Amino acid sequence: MKSLTLRWKFLKSTLYLSVFAGLIFFLFVQIWLFFFPISKLILSLVFPIIIMIIVLMAGSYFSYKDTSSIKDRLEDLSMHIRILSKGKFSERVEMVELDEIGSISEELNELGEKLQNQVTSLQNLANQKADLADKARGAAIIEERQRLARDLHDAVSQQLFALNMMSSAALKVMDRDMETAKTQMIDVADLASKAQVEMRALLLHLRPVQLSDDTLGDGIQKLVEELQKKSGVDFHLLLDQLPELSKGIEDNLFRIVQESLGNALRHANASDIHITGKLKNNQLLLQIKDNGTGFTIEHDRKGAYGLGSMQERCDEIGSQLRIVSRIEEGTLVEVRVPLEDSKHDK
Repeated sequence: MKSLTLRWKFLKSTLYLSVFAGLIFFLFVQIWLFFFPISKLILSLVFPIIIMIIVLMAGSYFSYKDTSSIKDRLEDLSMHIRILSKGKFSERVEMVELDEIGSISEELNELGEKLQNQVTSLQNLANQKADLADKARGAAIIEERQRLARDLHDAVSQQLFALNMMSSAALKVMDRDMETAKTQMIDVADLASKAQVEMRALLLHLRPVQLSDDTLGDGIQKLVEELQKKSGVDFHLLLDQLPELSKGIEDNLFRIVQESLGNALRHANASDIHITGKLKNNQLLLQIKDNGTGFTIEHDRKGAYGLGSMQERCDEIGSQLRIVSRIEEGTLVEVRVPLEDSKHDK
């Protein structure tokens, strides 16, 4: 492959032109003088014109030859750039000479190779992302199934077993002692009612509730109204005018409230629940307080109350979680969310 810069190429063409024109002129003069002797006056008038014609013809030939080659190569580069712009990164431009145009061709080939590698990497990343998403969905489904099985076993399954035992005992004593059987059937009805409340709370808790276009305050309001209708528990909701928050923060806070209310209904047997939300010292303060049976933090090591999940959600949005619970006194769940903009201060 030739290695010559465009500058030296034009210099070579000019040198060839000069030598060629000089030889032609020399031969022409010698032949003319040999066959047609002429005076010096005619020679001084005719020969400059002849020289100009010879130089013009030779220059036109060599210039056309060189510029045609450069033009063809530039058109090849332009075509290759259009091919790259259409996403055909595997195409390569042919290297003809190692001059400035050849250097540009080499750089375009390297660019095409880099783009092709980047496309391959992006496609691999997209496939990996899809695989990870599938694995994450599968893991979430398995985790939710395990949690559902655990909750059903811890609550509803045990209550159904107790109902079966109590109803069987009532049937055995019904003929001998109607009053005792009646008392036992009242207990059966009461336990069945509690199991129904437990199941409703469990289903509501497992349902994928979304805020959609609602604000955090509107979403909590709708959740409380639905729970109050289905559980019969007294809810007391007091929310200040909450600031506008990002979608991620609102979703995580809503899930924390949902988890806390589900715990109060399913595990604490609460009859009175207070939910408050207010701005204090440039922080959003959310509190959920119930009058249920309470629990010890150590009891949640098995994940029955979802405290780990609530803590993870708080960590994601940079907030603080505080839980205070006393046996037979109730539970307080408090979330503090720092607000970046000082205009939220009150």
